[in-house]
Amino acid sequence: MEPLTRTQVLVAIAATALVLFLVARLWLLFDSVEQLPSQLGLYPVTIGLLLGLGITAVSGVLYRVWPTYRRSAEVYLDYILKPLVLPDVVWLGLLPGISEELLFRGVMLPALGANFLALGLSSLCFGLLHMSDLRQWPYMLWATCVGGLLGYSALASQNLLVPVVAHVFTNLVSSLVWKLKSANLAAR
Repeated sequence: MEPLTRTQVLVAIAATALVLFLVARLWLLFDSVEQLPSQLGLYPVTIGLLLGLGITAVSGVLYRVWPTYRRSAEVYLDYILKPLVLPDVVWLGLLPGISEELLFRGVMLPALGANFLALGLSSLCFGLLHMSDLRQWPYMLWATCVGGLLGYSALASQNLLVPVVAHVFTNLVSSLVWKLKSANLAAR
């Protein structure tokens, strides 16, 4: 794949977030589904942070012990993160974290029945969104599993804020760690 510029990555992040947001809003407009509620509080934020920490830790372990996953993740992260400067990571955390959770857990999950079949389908759709080509199957598999965890947290808590916080946290911390690791390797 041709490397992207910083502007191209930022525009792609914003455009994707906007499209996902619009799809979620249109789905709500044309279907009688009720969006999963978001209720601010210490409990959902704490659970979201703990879930995000767990997802980030497991991803780090997989990165170290599964070479196929590491190569797949590196391709994806190199393509998306390499052109960005450190403050851009905030947008990479917030925009996908909010828009993807709104669509996949906030609207799709309840629209499909808010059951285990709905959880599996919405998680698979989430995983497929993260696959740029067939060689990225390990990263897609990981994203599908993460989608399952995020979806389960939404169903168990009945609060969309839990997976939103977990997703934003995971994106932010993983991106910061990758950027700082890359900066350290480049400085050597």
